[in-house]
Amino acid sequence: MTITGGCYCGAVRYEAEGTPIMKARCHCRECQYFTGGEGNDFIAIPEAGVKITKGSPKAFKRTDLDRASTREFCADCGTPLFTRPAGMPGAIILKVGALDDPSIFGGPQMIFQTADAHPFHLLPDGVPAFTRFPG
Repeated sequence: MTITGGCYCGAVRYEAEGTPIMKARCHCRECQYFTGGEGNDFIAIPEAGVKITKGSPKAFKRTDLDRASTREFCADCGTPLFTRPAGMPGAIILKVGALDDPSIFGGPQMIFQTADAHPFHLLPDGVPAFTRFPG
């Protein structure tokens, strides 16, 4: 599968090649900051298949959290692009909002961190949901 995407202003573009590891939604508080308050829909894919084709995202990682993830975004327009999760070495998370064709997401296969979800966050019926990350 080939996935393309980029930021809102067009300064950063990428191509991703490979089979998705998972298609999911996360409601953790950190994801809420990066989405503006909602859950974060994402596709996890092998990091080796991701290539930046234009520009360079800015990276941010909190130093006060154990196992903090690195989050990457456009330094010009602020669009969230990727997360490099500490708990998934070798994988990169593609943000659905930055995909050229968001319809390829098709909805989450699972939902994480529902303990941080707010009453106004809608959880689809029939999708496995976990209070925290399984494991």
